[in-house]
Amino acid sequence: MNESLSLFGLATTTPLEILSFALSVATVWLNIRQNHWAWLFAILSSAMYGVVFFESKLYGDMALQLVFITVSFWGWYQWLHGPGEDHTLPVSVLDARSRIASGLAWAGGYLFLAWFLKSFTDTDVPHADGFLTAGSLVGQALLSRKKIENWHVWIIVDVLYVALYIHKGLMLTAVLYGMFVLMAMAGLRAWQRSSYDDAQAMVLK
Repeated sequence: MNESLSLFGLATTTPLEILSFALSVATVWLNIRQNHWAWLFAILSSAMYGVVFFESKLYGDMALQLVFITVSFWGWYQWLHGPGEDHTLPVSVLDARSRIASGLAWAGGYLFLAWFLKSFTDTDVPHADGFLTAGSLVGQALLSRKKIENWHVWIIVDVLYVALYIHKGLMLTAVLYGMFVLMAMAGLRAWQRSSYDDAQAMVLK
């Protein structure tokens, strides 16, 4: 699964990266639709991307995939056992205190991960890897609780990941994250509409 392939003569990739690409797109598409099966695709794509990132010495991203797998099981449960009438988790927004806490968690995670990666691995991008890994953890936690702000985090993270993956020669994954930026924008609009519709429904009751 790791033999090199030429993609339309423009970039080198592997079958594993291609399959991870497809599963990741499916994951985000299902997230936008608030379909709980997104978590199954997230688990599969994270496992495969863990191998891809290990081969590219992106150890922060590799470890992140293991965390994603764990959080995905939790998120799957949260989405299926929410307080809604049909036991689903409704879309909601963060209060001011939670926004500050999320920002501090991102900053603290970055400082720790950048130090760890620089001190104990041979990665050449400890600060970029640490910053984006920490941001991804925050985004995933917010996604698990169906907070609209998760899409803001993903837009920032995905834009920066495009540059990182181009630097590391993972061109197909860079294209994937470029698609993620557009999908995150679409997800933000869709969840904002969903939140508005839910609020209107509560008013009418």
